[in-house]
Amino acid sequence: MQIDERVVNGVTILDLKGKMTLGEGDELLKDRINSLIQQDRKKLLMNLEGVPYIDSAGLGEIVRTYTTVSRQGGKLKLLNLTKRIQDLLAITKLLTVFETYESEPEAIKSFGS
Repeated sequence: MQIDERVVNGVTILDLKGKMTLGEGDELLKDRINSLIQQDRKKLLMNLEGVPYIDSAGLGEIVRTYTTVSRQGGKLKLLNLTKRIQDLLAITKLLTVFETYESEPEAIKSFGS
């Protein structure tokens, strides 16, 4: 798994590419999020467009990330969910927990100034 990072209007966007499974991406994501929080970058947008598959460990890591960011007073939102990930979040009732967006400008605007 690969994580590309960019900042748009003060929002850190993480472009995830590859499968998010146990041992493949979950630790990488955890380390990146911890590093961003230490830098006081707490407006996070996770772009899942390039993630074809998430297993229970990957899903658990997204939930843990959300909790970590929220506890630090930050916001984590999800962008470009694939049909498969959207179904997974719906089945697990997590779709009600996360703010999800299909358009990047709209997602960035949702953070306010």
